[in-house]
Amino acid sequence: MKRMIFWLSALLLLVACEKPSWDSEDEGDEAVAGNLTVSIYQIGKTPFDEVTRSQSTTPTHINYAVYSVDGQRVKQINQKAGDANYGKASFQLEPGTYQLVVVAHSSNGNPTMTDLTKIQFKNNQGFSDTFLTYIEDVEVTAENHTLLVTPQRIVSLCRVEITDDVPETVSQLRFQYKGGSGAFDAHTGLGSVNSIQTMDFDVASDQKQFDLYTYLHDTEGTIHLTVTAFDASGVELINREFDIPMEREKITWFTGPFFGGTGGGLSIGITLDTDWKGETHITF
Repeated sequence: MKRMIFWLSALLLLVACEKPSWDSEDEGDEAVAGNLTVSIYQIGKTPFDEVTRSQSTTPTHINYAVYSVDGQRVKQINQKAGDANYGKASFQLEPGTYQLVVVAHSSNGNPTMTDLTKIQFKNNQGFSDTFLTYIEDVEVTAENHTLLVTPQRIVSLCRVEITDDVPETVSQLRFQYKGGSGAFDAHTGLGSVNSIQTMDFDVASDQKQFDLYTYLHDTEGTIHLTVTAFDASGVELINREFDIPMEREKITWFTGPFFGGTGGGLSIGITLDTDWKGETHITF
């Protein structure tokens, strides 16, 4: 009996002496009471309650990450649309100064957020409209504190619109582009790697519009786009290349006859957009 009491006492002492692990990643909508709560006030220009009421909710994922002052990730919480606490995350942290990153997006998975200078999405996840909040100095005390944040758009969008008919033999279109980035630096929201981004679309004969997102390395940039059409067996049917000028937080409409086109010059026009900063229309 004395031996059993000794081992139980040793086990309790070991548990009591363990330090908590602060480098962790949590999924979902758990309601954790913490001394730092992050609540989304709006996404871009849209109040968050309107976003959540939308049938086509944008974004569909929110990732919250807390980092130490030297850039080490302390904790991360991932949420999906429909989670009970979607738009609100609580952290229990040791008092001190931290960095906070909130990423809202509609990719098919969570980005890699270990390094806040290279928050990265992968080709197999897809690239989407992305919004970011970065706060450099967050002072955390033992008392509860709530931060209201408004993530802002950081991507550029190339919207390819094919004006001629898609041949019945075409079952897939591949859009491969470089010049932008599939990762961004949370400090600036600008692209931080030189990526080759790839988006594959299984197409129907009536599908004419395809959205390609990227993080530019500056406020303006050019992507080199290769578009390839495949048949159902994966045989290449047509391949064309384009250089497309783009601007940060703007839509570039790239429109023309892809299957019957010959490639000629570009015709460029600019319009305004109430949500994005503007639109550029390019005809090829």
